[in-house]
Amino acid sequence: MQRTQVHGVLFDIDETLVDLRAAMGTTLQALGGHDLAHFTADDWTAFTALFTADPQGYYDRYLAGELSFADQRVRRVQHARQSTGRPLLDDDTARAWNTTYEATLPLHFRAFDDVVPLLDELDASGIAYGAVSNNVHDYQRAKLDAAGLERIRILVGIDAVGAAKPDPAIFREGVRLLGTDADRTLYIGDNLRVDAEGATAAGLRGVWLDRPGNPQPAQQDAGGLPGKEISVVKSLAEVPRLLAA
Repeated sequence: MQRTQVHGVLFDIDETLVDLRAAMGTTLQALGGHDLAHFTADDWTAFTALFTADPQGYYDRYLAGELSFADQRVRRVQHARQSTGRPLLDDDTARAWNTTYEATLPLHFRAFDDVVPLLDELDASGIAYGAVSNNVHDYQRAKLDAAGLERIRILVGIDAVGAAKPDPAIFREGVRLLGTDADRTLYIGDNLRVDAEGATAAGLRGVWLDRPGNPQPAQQDAGGLPGKEISVVKSLAEVPRLLAA
């Protein structure tokens, strides 16, 4: 069956549009202080990987309503500290750390180099675009703006429909705001299961952005390789070939 031309594109934000891992790593080092001053470059790489990968699933517990946003972040840093042989922060120190982290992280939000060229092409082609994210609208709005992506005006957060990806409702809200049909809308994200497969199940055309160094390879994240209905790209520079496929 021939696929219809794309009329809209929706994006994930973290690790798709914004290099959140790099921002987190820079922020963690800035907050390291004397406690972690002895860390080597390899130590910081391991520490940051533990924090960003969240192997204990604390962010998922936040999405499920079991933890606050601040709590999931503190638990992630506590787990990284414990796993690298550092003592846990006491409650007061952990609260102070989180406050400083929250103020410092936005200073380091940057868009990936392949984002603006693609948005320029979408604008030139008259293709509507927006973002659907597994975080609340206002937090992600501020993130996009800090990363220089104010032009992305359509944004759906988990507070819009009371659901998180891969629930179909949050994808369909993005399609509704774009004013496009689901089967004419790409959804691009770095997580195969949550983004590409979730969007496909909701009737959109899922695209898995498998950037080099992706910490969520298919075998670990989804238990297998992408299905034939899912397109795979290594960079957003490859997306234009999908627009009229």
